[in-house]
Amino acid sequence: MVDPLSEVIALLQPRAVFTKGISGAGRWGVRYSDFGQPSFCAVTEGRCLLVVDGHAPLTLEAGDFVLLPATPGFALSGFEPVTPQFIDPKMAAGATDEVRHGTPDGDPDARLLGGYFVFDSPDAELLVSLLPSVVHIHGAERLSILVRLVRDEAAEQRPGRDLVLSRLVEVLLIEALRATQGGGAPPGLLRGLGDARLAAAIRQMHANPAKQWTIADLARESALSRSAFFDRFTRALGLPPMEYLLAWRMAIAKDLLRRQQLGVAEIAERIGYGSASAFSTAFSRYAGQPPGRYARAHGHAAAFAESA
Repeated sequence: MVDPLSEVIALLQPRAVFTKGISGAGRWGVRYSDFGQPSFCAVTEGRCLLVVDGHAPLTLEAGDFVLLPATPGFALSGFEPVTPQFIDPKMAAGATDEVRHGTPDGDPDARLLGGYFVFDSPDAELLVSLLPSVVHIHGAERLSILVRLVRDEAAEQRPGRDLVLSRLVEVLLIEALRATQGGGAPPGLLRGLGDARLAAAIRQMHANPAKQWTIADLARESALSRSAFFDRFTRALGLPPMEYLLAWRMAIAKDLLRRQQLGVAEIAERIGYGSASAFSTAFSRYAGQPPGRYARAHGHAAAFAESA
């Protein structure tokens, strides 16, 4: 069975960049500016307060895990009133030892393992828009173990380190995101997959992107009327079904173009276009440049042979 969430994570191409320990004691607070890259933390001891811009404050306790797929500005602190110390996340990325805030001596009130990674996909903004902006999970023992594995692997220079880190981060993402699936999730892919009716249609779109889907076809997969399916899908995912299908087809096309292993005609056929010219027109309208130019700008292999 096709797993849309795994496919989205694979196209995002996550790789770990930086991890560190953080602790705080006494009166302490730090404020990080908008970073844009995905970040995460696991609380290993104590408790603290997290305030993410645009969201209600969260009390974090030992065993909690937080994922911010696009990391807006946020503040982390103890529970005493304090003016947070501003920290530039780009400047802080060089530190590898545990960073202590507040009282320097004695046991900390809170200890966390945190870090950030990057998505190598140039289409990351689209895919991240399908995910929750804040993921907060209680009692996340499996995720805490994964974070420790990421930290330990990042600290060493063993053979295969980069591959191991990228795989660990993929698992970390999937574990975190599938724990938030369901009707309580904000609009996006996870909420859609948490709806059994919609999930059937989403899986079919991912399994057969070349099929000439209609709203009636997708509604039938969901055992809903066309109007009920359209409204339910749009509310759950935040965009209409055919817009989601187009976005998914173009994400596949961009990935194939970057790999430079198929010609335009083959890519067109794979995602449901009757000709290379029809695909080129649609891709240019969507991406702002023709497929061949996109491949040359973003590809990793030798010259891309654009077929007629």
